[in-house]
Amino acid sequence: MNKIQRVHLMGLGGAGMSALALLLKARGFEVTGCDLKESHYDLHGINFQLGHSRDHIEKFKPDALILSSAISHDNDEVLFAKSKGVKLMSRAEALSSLFNCSTGIGIAGAHGKTTTSSMTGLIFLRAGLSPTVYVGANVPDIGSNAVSGESDYFIAELDESDGTFELFHPSVAIITNADWDHVDHYKTREDFINAFTRFVDGRKAGGALVICGFDPEAQKVLERCDKTRGPVITYGLGKNFDWGACDIKTSHGGGASCKIFHAGLELGTLELFVSGEHNILNSLAAIAAADFCGINFEKSISILKKFHGSERRMQIKFTTQNNILVMDDYAHHPSEINATLKAVRSIYPERRLVVLYQPHRFTRTAAFAPRIAEALSMADEIFLLPVFSAGEKEISHSSSNEILNACTKKITPVDFHNALEKISAALKPGDLFLTMGAGDVYTIGEALESHFIV
Repeated sequence: MNKIQRVHLMGLGGAGMSALALLLKARGFEVTGCDLKESHYDLHGINFQLGHSRDHIEKFKPDALILSSAISHDNDEVLFAKSKGVKLMSRAEALSSLFNCSTGIGIAGAHGKTTTSSMTGLIFLRAGLSPTVYVGANVPDIGSNAVSGESDYFIAELDESDGTFELFHPSVAIITNADWDHVDHYKTREDFINAFTRFVDGRKAGGALVICGFDPEAQKVLERCDKTRGPVITYGLGKNFDWGACDIKTSHGGGASCKIFHAGLELGTLELFVSGEHNILNSLAAIAAADFCGINFEKSISILKKFHGSERRMQIKFTTQNNILVMDDYAHHPSEINATLKAVRSIYPERRLVVLYQPHRFTRTAAFAPRIAEALSMADEIFLLPVFSAGEKEISHSSSNEILNACTKKITPVDFHNALEKISAALKPGDLFLTMGAGDVYTIGEALESHFIV
């Protein structure tokens, strides 16, 4: 990257690409970009073009074209850039070139990495360490999905979906879990665990591994990795970890608390604005990483107490005049669905839970349909959208019907043409309506606002 001045990002509208663009701009690069849809992220004045066109290459004359994973290499703009000698880079290649020159804290895992990255970034920011922070979602407490800091610390959420997280060599590697996912890239559970093991072993010499000892798949990574590489710090629920949480309590309407133990000794009480056991675990990872870097426990818990969560993570959208609470969550893997619904049930036990779920990717739906159906059955009423393809071609036994047929509860199939009408008719005063999925399902929840007087 030190030989590059002008960069053009294709797929700029997404969370990861927009965050990268902000960091590149802050570091003095001339940044432009394009996408097929408008971005809902604040691009802070970056020149954004709607659509893809070879004209962008002629107009902006970039030294490098950075591609999101959704951009095909046979795209006309990409082919034209290549013919002009423009360097092609993936998002991970560009980001890792910045990250690897820093004291990097890399957060990886099938679930929880966005919130853990947000928590870790907030601790370092509020502790006055001026880190660079890169997160795959807007973080209200930070005011963005990226911050360019002045210190050598670089806190980044790393994407394991296509294996490119192995390009990153952190000084602190955090593994939240290694629950098999992205079956389009990792054909077996073993492939997934081995990739995480290689990532862990790729951390810088003397670098710490902060890993969830509570997760059985992460334990396999721990068993296989090179423990001589640097310190290994475990965390989990209970006292049998370097950092543990006990006596978890849930607050009605949201929030959680627990007692924190370090090396078997009770340090104090953690109080969170966010909810769920999964967020207790995320907090432990952030606290452990902060402690390794010299931020004391009391400072970390005082900062986490004021953490309000990341966008699309159990996010409260609005409450209607007749007391229907509308929430949104990014969960799309069965483990995530289970964790979110369990948490929502615990903080709103009196509300009827109505869920609209949008399956994400045909490959994931085909692999996990029975588990997704089982997790969704925690809801009182379920609506199901067609699969959000995320660019995949449909395969056999991969439609929403696979989930519908596997579920023991009645599921009402809907689409974007009739979902609003059917859901509005089904909702009752006092209900909790939750949209779930990694696609555009959240737009249905937002559209409900016009159907009710808020």
